Amino acid sequence: SENSLEYLLSIGNICRSPIAEAVFRKLVTDEKLEHKWRTDSAAVSDWNVGRFPDSRALSCLRNHGIETAHKARQITKEDFQTFDHILCMDESNLRDLNRKSNQVKDCKAKIELLGTYDPQKQLIIEDPYYGNEKDFETVYEQCLRCCKAFLEKYH
Repeated sequence: SENSLEYLLSIGNICRSPIAEAVFRKLVTDEKLEHKWRTDSAAVSDWNVGRFPDSRALSCLRNHGIETAHKARQITKEDFQTFDHILCMDESNLRDLNRKSNQVKDCKAKIELLGTYDPQKQLIIEDPYYGNEKDFETVYEQCLRCCKAFLEKYH
């Protein structure tokens, strides 16, 4: 549709979802589709609101020529009512989001795991926070595969 909206989410909104958001934004920009998509990311919790992404996430993106100015925010009721897709990283995100969406009347967002789009069938995108650079790179690769497949399906 002309005004498809895409939304990417994780627990703290400083590692996985800013990577996914930045990757998706670059894909739609490269395909000259940015006018059709509104891309954002948010957190289920309020732990990191206002914080920039993890420095390792930023340096991973920079290594791939991607910049982001994202600041963490918490998901809102309006997000469930205005976005077409809310894509999350793991089962606990999914549970929390489904629970929150049940409290929102006229929720229109389709809530699912970003990993359902992975051609390599890696369903869960693990939180790299306690890991190292290599783990952030893995998240980047997963996000890239999933976002490409998602875009192909809905473009």
